[in-house]
Amino acid sequence: MAASPGSAGLGGAGAVHGSSPSGFAFDSGLEIKTRSVEQTLLPLVSQITTLINHKDNTKKSDKTLQAIQRVGQAVNLAVGRFVKVGEAIANENRDLKEEINIACIEAKQAGETIAALTDVTNLNHPESDGQITIFTDKTGVIKAARLLLSSVTKVLLLADRVVIKQIIASRNKVLATMERLEKVNSFQEFVQIFSQFGNEMVEFAHLTGDRQNDLKDEKKKAKMAAARAVLEKGTMMLLTASKTCLRHPNCESAHKNKEGVFDRMKVALDKVIEIVTDCKPNGETDLSFVSLFTGIKEFKMTIEALRENLYFQSKENLSTTLEVILERTEDFTDSAYTSHEHRERILELSAQSRMELQQLISVCIQAQSKKTKSIAEELELSILKISHSLNELKKELHSTATQLAADLLKCHADHVVLKALRLTGVEGSLEALAEYACKLSEQKEQLVEACRLLRHVSGTEPLEITCIHAEETFQVTGQQIISAAETLTLHPSSKIAKENLDVFCEAWESQISDMSTLLREITDVFEGRRGEKYGYLSLPKTTNNANVKSSKSDRPDSEEQARVARLGLKLGLLSSDADCEIEKWADQENEIVRHGRNMSRIAYSLYLFTRGEGPLKTSQDLIHQLEVFAAEGLKFTSSIQGFSKQLKDDDKLTLLLEINKLIPLCHQLQTITKTSLQNKVLLKVDKCITKTRSMMALLVQLLSLCYKLLKKTENVRWVSVTNKDTVDGKT
Repeated sequence: MAASPGSAGLGGAGAVHGSSPSGFAFDSGLEIKTRSVEQTLLPLVSQITTLINHKDNTKKSDKTLQAIQRVGQAVNLAVGRFVKVGEAIANENRDLKEEINIACIEAKQAGETIAALTDVTNLNHPESDGQITIFTDKTGVIKAARLLLSSVTKVLLLADRVVIKQIIASRNKVLATMERLEKVNSFQEFVQIFSQFGNEMVEFAHLTGDRQNDLKDEKKKAKMAAARAVLEKGTMMLLTASKTCLRHPNCESAHKNKEGVFDRMKVALDKVIEIVTDCKPNGETDLSFVSLFTGIKEFKMTIEALRENLYFQSKENLSTTLEVILERTEDFTDSAYTSHEHRERILELSAQSRMELQQLISVCIQAQSKKTKSIAEELELSILKISHSLNELKKELHSTATQLAADLLKCHADHVVLKALRLTGVEGSLEALAEYACKLSEQKEQLVEACRLLRHVSGTEPLEITCIHAEETFQVTGQQIISAAETLTLHPSSKIAKENLDVFCEAWESQISDMSTLLREITDVFEGRRGEKYGYLSLPKTTNNANVKSSKSDRPDSEEQARVARLGLKLGLLSSDADCEIEKWADQENEIVRHGRNMSRIAYSLYLFTRGEGPLKTSQDLIHQLEVFAAEGLKFTSSIQGFSKQLKDDDKLTLLLEINKLIPLCHQLQTITKTSLQNKVLLKVDKCITKTRSMMALLVQLLSLCYKLLKKTENVRWVSVTNKDTVDGKT
């Protein structure tokens, strides 16, 4: 996020060290350069602070003088690099150019001043008498250091505005293309616009991913992650839902399904802008939900403060605050899914807390008039009693919510209702559809209620946000599965309607899996443990206890994870592009189409793997699929070579040139899969996905080229047959 403006008004030398502009995101490589320079600059400024605070009577040895000079020069060099990056940002953003350039000039001047004042290597020589240095002008160094931090902060703040502008511009492009996709009527036009949409979504994912990594506020970071998850999954849903609408334009349920996807993606896009600009649309205020755990925690702190100050809160305020908390427990006691035992225990502990508070208030009143040892002991005992009752209430609420969630996850782990809906759709039974749609709605209500209760006991704001995201996802996806199933039931032979239903069912299954992870994390927080967060749960965890150090160093950092996730998203979008090209072919059993479809399916499963989803669970599964992918690639090229024999020399040459790009990539992928990279799982995954992405890009090009050449060949044949018939007729 942006730097703190507070660093511009430092009060003295000691303040220099404490002021530190935080990181920000910037595209086109500037983000990395600026962050790198910033990280280099700040420790050096800290060293200057140490120099400023040195004792004047310190012996000025040659070693000390050389160290002082090195620090000054290093600061000046770092400032020079920072200024170059700042000027590059200014040149690309005319509206901020003047402000950034002024800040850069100030930074440069400060760097040069520090370098001049720390040029002290000649101090032990007579000719250096009268030279102004850090030893003779400490105030000058303090001023220069303050100016340096102030100007660096200004550049970072201005660059932050550039990033926000980039994200808003990218979002506007995505939104405009989405509006075109909503209105499209022909499949060919849809393919073209969706290809553009895919590229724009990749750009938006890059910008928002960098922004998410740089956010310091964990709550905002969680909100950004939730919005980006909606957009990423929504891209695939949008593809199949739109294709279904185009195939069945008069089907009401297909249109309802598609509208649901577009609406949710638009809300997610607005949410991203709300996070990066830190403002609500139309001046709305954030009506904060206070969870029970947060309420109890704050109330306990208030009670414990009475030890130091008996007048800290009035008895009326204490009673009102507790009643508000106990009123919120009705979310648990009124829930149809809370067991009788849990309900009774919550009511019992609520009554006990009320009684303990009345006792505490009574003791407080006595303590205000009489300050005796016995009263003080009674006050301490009363505080301990109510704290204990509130802790017991917390335990019971946690047990109620987590037990409900665990029971539901266990009950729905086999996804019986989803399987039945898929089967019902293919059979075309509207009666069975109504039955299973009702069952899914009931399942949805149970899961939504579990998410609401988990939110109360989540323990941290980021986990609260995750609970809200899960609740919304079950609510929306449940309705979309039913509309997708209705479309398939009305058109049981439709392949695209079946594919569409599969996509929404997979999203539901994925959210069930995410809820299981969420439940573990909530329990970890409650029990005082913080579960380790893995970017890719499907990647194997090292079990070599003999060398813990090496296993830690091989764990992927956030930048590596972000890179693989970006590659995965591109792979998913290329898979969609390939499917769009395949849809054009009339003969779906054509060998080229068959092998192309197999490659596209494998690529999609690899995309799911980078998200920790789908059928691939371990790196061994991944390697096996990559071997199959490479083999399918060679079969695909072989099929195209067979097709090329039907073409004229020019067309044949064009096609063979493209094939010759794909064949080496297939062999290279086979080599990578067989190469052992000890404890470098993520590096191998990265290389394989990069190679697969290049192959998929060529696959899309070849499918398009083959289709055009096939149509050209058919047209030539039709013309020649027509001409022959005309000649025969004349004869």
